[in-house]
Amino acid sequence: MKQMEVGDAALVARARAGDESALQGLVERHSRAVFRLAYRMTRNEQDAEDVVQETFLKAFKRLDQFEDKANFGSWIYRIAANCSYDTLRGRARRESKLVRDQDDQGSEDQMQQVPTSEPSPERLVMSGEVRTRVGAAMARLSDRERSAFVLRHFEQMSTREIATILGLDEGAAKHSVFRAVKKLRAALEPYLPQAAKAEAL
Repeated sequence: MKQMEVGDAALVARARAGDESALQGLVERHSRAVFRLAYRMTRNEQDAEDVVQETFLKAFKRLDQFEDKANFGSWIYRIAANCSYDTLRGRARRESKLVRDQDDQGSEDQMQQVPTSEPSPERLVMSGEVRTRVGAAMARLSDRERSAFVLRHFEQMSTREIATILGLDEGAAKHSVFRAVKKLRAALEPYLPQAAKAEAL
């Protein structure tokens, strides 16, 4: 792990000096992790790919703001989380406008025309009914709830970091995580007794 951190620092220094191969090295090292975070938050592959591009563009423009003592991976994760949340808010605005436009037109097949940007859990590469239920429950969370949950329980970010990324106070960030956990727990409740029995055997 230490070697990777030293490698990141060296690549950042070279990138600041205009070394394009160093930029590519940073992309190759961190793009998969950034995509994984973006996909967990957006639940959409194309959006996640766009977030990866936007994240590295912003990171490279801000390399002079990166503190050498900081962890580059954590730094770019925060940028990716912000980009993902911006994407979710932009998606919500577009879908809201589309629905309003269709209401104005009085379209009879309005509901069929509203595109869903989130793949159904059944089409995700997942196995098992519990995983499917988790995917479905995650898709039903609000953008804020899903983002807060992913940042807390997948990315292990603190409440303060989540609050900064989502533009909330710490109390609201904590409450968003709590609501997400409560909804997911409710979705999995039918399976909890079975899981408890299995553990007891």
